[in-house]
Amino acid sequence: MTATSDLGTAQLATPDLLRSVFRRHAAGVAVITARGESGPVGFTATSLSSVSAEPPLLSFGIGTGASSWPAISATDHVGVHILGEHQQELAATFARSGADRFGSPTAWREGPEGVPVLDDVLAWMVCRIVGRVPAGDHRIVLAELVLGDPAGPGRPLLYHQGRFNGLRD
Repeated sequence: MTATSDLGTAQLATPDLLRSVFRRHAAGVAVITARGESGPVGFTATSLSSVSAEPPLLSFGIGTGASSWPAISATDHVGVHILGEHQQELAATFARSGADRFGSPTAWREGPEGVPVLDDVLAWMVCRIVGRVPAGDHRIVLAELVLGDPAGPGRPLLYHQGRFNGLRD
């Protein structure tokens, strides 16, 4: 398929085109955590998606080159945390390569199945991994909800145009 004049500025598929298009897609912000061999691991994810109500399944993507991938590839359970607009710094910390993600000021505790559970989030879940599907340089992780808490205060954090933002009224 080639771009034609009636398609305006259409471009052929490239990784840069995909990134440019998805910069325009506002997404909720989550942090995924797991127990690793040498301590807790975690990363910021905007790929979180509800998959099924029965059974209660969700999915998220993770790059196979990510520092958290070895732990996610080996663990049975993960923590999934929905961030509030007051947690832009937390989102940035978990997105930053080489950051001490679980050091101060990150507040967390060990939850069920040894999963790190972050404090003060809008909602959190502990999930059992049921599948890891190859998808290019990523894996799509499918996980079944085990337990969670949807009652945190605040409004959701969004990611749009390369920045973390709150909702506007």
